[in-house]
Amino acid sequence: MFDDINFKGRKVLITAGADGIGLEMAKLFERAGASVLVCDVDDARLQALRERNASIQGVRADVADEASVKQLFAQVRERLGGLDVLVNNAGIAGPTGFVESLDKADWDRTLEVNITGQFLCAREAVPLLKQSKAGVMINLSSAAGHLGFAGRSAYAASKWAVIGFTKSLAIELGPFGVRVNAILPGAVDGPRIRAVIAAKADALGQDVAEVASVYENQAVLGRMVTARDIANMALFNASDAARNVTGQAIVVDGLTQKLY
Repeated sequence: MFDDINFKGRKVLITAGADGIGLEMAKLFERAGASVLVCDVDDARLQALRERNASIQGVRADVADEASVKQLFAQVRERLGGLDVLVNNAGIAGPTGFVESLDKADWDRTLEVNITGQFLCAREAVPLLKQSKAGVMINLSSAAGHLGFAGRSAYAASKWAVIGFTKSLAIELGPFGVRVNAILPGAVDGPRIRAVIAAKADALGQDVAEVASVYENQAVLGRMVTARDIANMALFNASDAARNVTGQAIVVDGLTQKLY
């Protein structure tokens, strides 16, 4: 199916796109013909992107900083000349621990990046998406955005907020032909989830391998999802094949029924 999806002439911005899920999405959109700009806060990852994927443009930006986001969208207008697809991918894992042990600063930072960052980018993107003939916004939530997650309350709260934000924007922007959806990944195999597993094991006083086994088998399909699984869903969702899909929380998790 993806061989038939053509993004030639489309302009795509992906936040936190120099590594992981964001980079996988960037490569897939670029392969489909789109002009792709990514931002990231990690200079080393941006440099590696320039060296390995020269056709994907990269700039430094912190989505939780208002001035930085304004500068990012100045680059969007200069480098892309408009915008058809915004993928709000940037997010952090936040603190691990039960609520009585959490610092307010860690709580605040999680919400600043995971939901306020999406708001700041959406606010700048919407005027450009309204000008597009096929404007699409994709907000990354999580399976934690529709399930409770003991020991990860800051992260879960931020990801539930993404769903409300997404559905509200879908209603606001529908009359302008702009679609807004959220993708909710399950545990995505890679360095980030492995760090979360290590932190969870430490917080619970359990063996890392024991906690890892639970994460790997918490979905009924018996496996974690991959970055490519999420990129595939983003490409489909941004395409004309999904032209009547908006305001949806689309779960890609192998049917996870309980987060550990």
